Amino acid sequence: MPEAPLKTLSDRVSDAHARIQAAHEHINPVVEVRQGMRDSGIPADVITLDCLRTQRRINLVLHDQQPGTVLYQFVTREEEVSGEFKQIDLTALSSDTLFDWMQDYFG
Repeated sequence: MPEAPLKTLSDRVSDAHARIQAAHEHINPVVEVRQGMRDSGIPADVITLDCLRTQRRINLVLHDQQPGTVLYQFVTREEEVSGEFKQIDLTALSSDTLFDWMQDYFG
């Protein structure tokens, strides 16, 4: 049985998070897994990566209607969510890519 997409993505985020903390002490993002959308009837899970210092956020969304795809966007914590999401295959979203995103966007 394949690993659940949320577990796969969470593991990659955790790996990238640990590496970013080791490489860039000033970045220190806060990671949160949000499953509240399901309580509202939206079949999706969200992982947010917040940088408190820069007030920037990366949203990662796994939507049941788009299996194998991660929807993502780079926003500020103030706007929380903007209109458009880009997409990437879960198989292509490695911990290296997540590390690069955090380093480039939060750095």
